[in-house]
Amino acid sequence: MITSPSRELNGLRVSRETSEKLEHFASLFQKWAKSINLVAPSTLNDLWQRHIADSAQIFQLFPGPKRWVDLGSGGGFPGIITAILLAEADGGWVHLVESNNKKAAFLRVALTETGARGSVHPIRIEEAIKTIPECDAISARALADLPQLLDYCAPWMMTDRKPHAFFHKGRDYQQEIDKAVSRFHFDLVKHRSVVEPDSVVLEIANLSRNNQ
Repeated sequence: MITSPSRELNGLRVSRETSEKLEHFASLFQKWAKSINLVAPSTLNDLWQRHIADSAQIFQLFPGPKRWVDLGSGGGFPGIITAILLAEADGGWVHLVESNNKKAAFLRVALTETGARGSVHPIRIEEAIKTIPECDAISARALADLPQLLDYCAPWMMTDRKPHAFFHKGRDYQQEIDKAVSRFHFDLVKHRSVVEPDSVVLEIANLSRNNQ
């Protein structure tokens, strides 16, 4: 278990230094959330379990020094959490794509003060492929429905590198899958959430459009 003076995250062992970085990020988040909308206010009281532990699942599913693109990074979930955990892996990088300038400013501060392995790109998702031409993995959380996410990811996923994508989804995830398969073909693994019993992390690979 990841242990800090007062917190645990499900099933992931890290160093004391990484635990302290997560604690510092939580403090920064709570400070900034008072002035800008980083997550739904109703979830702030459950920051560690609802957001930090939930985000840490991504790194557990695809560990190691990978190059990530995190789309619509917002309050840093899961991108900043992945970037903090990559610091312990001594390699890898997270490209955080966030077009909102206030949220991008928060993300820059969080990366700097935690020593996380990442950089912020204050650009639209549709333009990101020009700046970040390749990656090993893609993540997104609370951004869009699955068909839209696959549209966003297609420029990276439909290449020879064939990265995997990881998306947090709630209880209605099957409806989104049903919509997506009418437009795309892909390999799918449903990982049951260790945080929310009705939720999953969808792992998608080998993406192609049905008309190809």
